This record gives sequence, structure tokens and C-alpha cells, in this order.
Amino acid sequence: MKDRNHLSRVNVSHSATIIENGLIDIPMLQLLQADGTPHKDATLPDIDKETALKMYNTMQYVRVLDERMIAAQRQGRISFYLACTGEEASTVGSAAALQDVDMIMSQYREQGTLAYRGYTTEQFMNQMFSNEKEPNKGRQMPIHYGAKELNFMTISSPLGTQIPQASGYAYGQKMAGQEAITICYFGEGAASEGDFHAGLNMAAVLNCPVIFFCRNNGYAISTPAEEQFAGDGIASRGLGYGIKTIRVDGNDIMAVYAATQQARKIALAENCPVLIEAMTYRLAAHSTSDDPTGYRSKDEEEKWREKDPIRRFASWLQQQGWLDEAADQAHVEQTRQEVLTELKRVEKVPVCVIDEIIEDVYDTPPWHLQEQLRELKAHISKYPDAYPKTSGRINNG
Repeated sequence: MKDRNHLSRVNVSHSATIIENGLIDIPMLQLLQADGTPHKDATLPDIDKETALKMYNTMQYVRVLDERMIAAQRQGRISFYLACTGEEASTVGSAAALQDVDMIMSQYREQGTLAYRGYTTEQFMNQMFSNEKEPNKGRQMPIHYGAKELNFMTISSPLGTQIPQASGYAYGQKMAGQEAITICYFGEGAASEGDFHAGLNMAAVLNCPVIFFCRNNGYAISTPAEEQFAGDGIASRGLGYGIKTIRVDGNDIMAVYAATQQARKIALAENCPVLIEAMTYRLAAHSTSDDPTGYRSKDEEEKWREKDPIRRFASWLQQQGWLDEAADQAHVEQTRQEVLTELKRVEKVPVCVIDEIIEDVYDTPPWHLQEQLRELKAHISKYPDAYPKTSGRINNG
């Protein structure tokens, strides 16, 4: 992997192969070429028009959401945002291959999985604006989504913590006799955390029905893959722990869908973990706090734009006669208006009353938290111009 193009040493395969014995070069499953035409002799997964269009529309929705929320952050309307531009096929394709009973444990770039399961624009906005309608009462920073009703575990900021948690949750599913698995998303940078190794070893030893889904997008913030590790990506690590492993073209949604379908089938039938390494690229900055021009070139980005996952899938859909270009553009514009309308509406929703900041942990908040709350109220009252007007929802009773 000693190349800025982290696919440089990857061989393309047209069938999903579960690798149980070590290989020098691990093949990559790819079904659709960059122009949307299937590879010769490639076997595409059985997929109906309704599912295919839902996958495509979800990818379009997420890209529009990313565009609008990055703009909102630049305008000072929200404090932070993480886009998944260029990686939509990895998150949406894998989500489409799951069942609703399956638990999703996310890193922070998987808004596509939530959108596919039905998380609404209003819910996205409530979370990012940290208002009183957000289930976590605004205690999480933006993009830390959670939806119990959708089996989507709330995102946590520390990197990699969800990996051993996923192993434990999947072990619980097995012990309870559930016909369900857990999928755990993370980037190749998170695979450098100790939690990655602990989580994979735990899952392998205890035979946990969990899919470890690595989005290898080439960079851990500003650190390129070749400076993170010397081995053959993340797939080789799965082999080291005795885990069945698939490497897939993360910009080919059909390949991701097929690989995840197979991984789920195996994880459930054999009560074992499966590792999927999706080779993709982060076209956007790491976050709105990042400037990628400091560590990568425009030429590199443009080469990957030619492999755009949305354009690739759109071409395939058009070849099937399932997508009309004019209707598609109209739908994108409608989505853009929906996101913008909800953004304008939800940003006016007030935040929680400040007293709630010390609730929901203790039956009765202890004296030291009550004292800190009084000091906080006094501070805000003394310097009202230094805080947003919504911070003025103070109960002085």
C-alpha cells in the first residue's frame, strides 16, 4: 500500500471470496466499472427496481445534506459537520443489505445508513441544532446521531470505542437467540486504536455475529494510508485474527451490497465475525475543522471524482431503464428544497431549559451539581451579550 492511490496493489475480482487463509495480495470485489457497465463475467446481486432506486435516492439525499450542512456551518448556523461525500456507496449499500433488526454501531460518517432506515430531515436537523426536540437534549455535538427505534446506537466521539462494544452486543444477540447481527463501521485510521484489536479478537474467540465494516478512505484526517501502516490494508488484519474477510470496491454500491449480504448470511449462520474492507476515498475534508489542501493535491481529488459512486450507479440504473435523467434532476432539486426548508424551520426551535443539563443521571441531582448550575446561571446573567439568545432559557425558580 506504499502509494498515494491506496488501491495501487489491489487486484480486482468479480466474485465475493471469503478468505480464511492468508494471501499475499487480497483481491477486491468489483462488479460495476466506472461507467456503470458490469465487468465481464461479473454476477450481479439479485436486486429489484424499488430497492435500487431507494439506494440511489438515499445517496443523492446524503450528498445534498452534506452540501447544505457544510454551508450552514460556514455561515455559523451550526458548530460542526462531517461529510461522507465520495463514500456514499459504502454506507448506503451496506445498510440496504441489512435487516431492520440488525444493530448499527457507527463511527461518524454513516448518515447514509440512518437515512436509508428512515431517519427524517427533521430528525437530522434537530440533532445538529441541539434543540429541545432532540432525544439527547442537545448534549451531543452535531453529527452524533442516535435512534433507538431504528436500532442505531448513539455515536460517541472517542475513536474506536464502538468496536469492542459491537462485539459485546453481537455476543448478547447470539446468547439471546436473536436472528440478528451487529454491524460496526469505522475508518482505517480507527484500526490503529487498541479497541480495534481488542474488539476483533473478542469477536473471533467468542464467535460473535458481527460485521466489522472498515471504510478505507485513504486518510486518517491528514495522515495518508502509507504512513499509517506497512501491511496490506485492513483486510490482512482480519486474517490475522482468524476472521473471514472480504475486500470490496467501496465506490461500487452493487459490490458493497453483495458483499454485505454475503457477510450477514455467514455471520448469522455460523455465529462468527466477518470483516469487510471497503476501498473508497474521502472527497470532502475530514470535517469542517479541516483543510485538505494542506496534505493532498487537487489532481488526486479529481482522479477520484472520476470514480464518483453516485454517477457510477446512475449509469447502471439508466442502462436498466430505471432512471430518467430529467426526473432525477427534479428529485435532487426537490430534496435540496426540503433540506433547506427544514433547516430554516428547525434552527428557530429553542434549546432545552438550562436546568435539564444536570437531569437524567441522578434521581435527585446532588448538591455539587446544583451549586454548579447556580453558578452557571449567574455567569450567563452577568454576561448576557456573550451567549446566544437561546441560552437565556433559564429557570430561576
